[in-house]
Amino acid sequence: MTRRTVIVTDGDQRAALAVVRSLGEKYRCVVTASSRSSLAGGSRFSSRSVVVPDALERPDDFADAIVALAADEQAAVVLPITEPAMLAILGVRSRLAPAVVPFPDLSAFKALTDKRRLLEEASKLGISVPAQVIIPNRIAAVSMDFNGLHYPIVLKPSRSVSENGAGRAKLSVSYAADESELRHQIRLLPAAAFPLLLQQRITGPGMGIFLLLWDGEQRAQFAHRRLCEKPPSGGVSVYRESVAIDEDLRDRSRALLDRFGWRGVAMVEYKRDSLTGQSYLMEVNGRFWGSLQLAIDAGVDFPLLLAASALGERIEPQVTYRVGVRSRWWWGQVDHLIGRVPRRATAGPLPPGTVTA
Repeated sequence: MTRRTVIVTDGDQRAALAVVRSLGEKYRCVVTASSRSSLAGGSRFSSRSVVVPDALERPDDFADAIVALAADEQAAVVLPITEPAMLAILGVRSRLAPAVVPFPDLSAFKALTDKRRLLEEASKLGISVPAQVIIPNRIAAVSMDFNGLHYPIVLKPSRSVSENGAGRAKLSVSYAADESELRHQIRLLPAAAFPLLLQQRITGPGMGIFLLLWDGEQRAQFAHRRLCEKPPSGGVSVYRESVAIDEDLRDRSRALLDRFGWRGVAMVEYKRDSLTGQSYLMEVNGRFWGSLQLAIDAGVDFPLLLAASALGERIEPQVTYRVGVRSRWWWGQVDHLIGRVPRRATAGPLPPGTVTA
């Protein structure tokens, strides 16, 4: 029997490698990347590797290339991995048919990834969010009074990927130790970084709630806690452990995703305040995440479950998994250690429970 083809984008990402390893035995995986060699493209589970334009720098050309490839390969499923790829592909999903893109429409994705709107909706559902001040633009910041803020403070663009006339750009989180540094940081930001969220700094362990929703049904769940991150004060997990799911956080996370009409996989990220024990929503990633392999190793094969859902195969909801499974991203761990020497004052304290061993 001929295996159906799945196109997996962004082959240089760890999530793409985990997806290809998961799907490669059942499906024919075609991996795309903007360079000739990629992490997932080099896997033995990859049937073919194809060079395409960069989704961030040339989104229209990237989308055209994926449409052409899907037609040539008679692809059954297209799986965008990064946010730039998701934005580009969801915008042309009608041209990809009959290939399925197992996520909601572009408007729903943009709504979920708008941090300002996300936190507003979360508050309505009783989910705790960091205290924040919103700066609509750089001009408004000039006359704003920042004396009442508690430092260090987090500067968070409302979107991780901005759009402009020529293409897209990634925007990152930064920190300020006092008002002088805050105003300096604001002056350095591009216009696309606004609205800008000035958020209360939550110090504590990071947690992830991972769900697969399909046609109003929860088909998979998983949870992990972050043992070590880069940058050291909080960011991408480099060492993490599967934990029993917090049912209250899971139910609130499900309600939040339902608010946006979500369909597909999503990671809902929280931080638990080390002093109060209160869990605060940080953000939601409506796509596969960097630590995906941990969930698979613990017994929740999200890529396989998502592909089966997209292709109309009936599957039993996956609610159990092994607790205490750990995984490490070794090069990320090296970056973490480098980031700890020396430590800047604006970086803040290490999250309690940070583990490097």
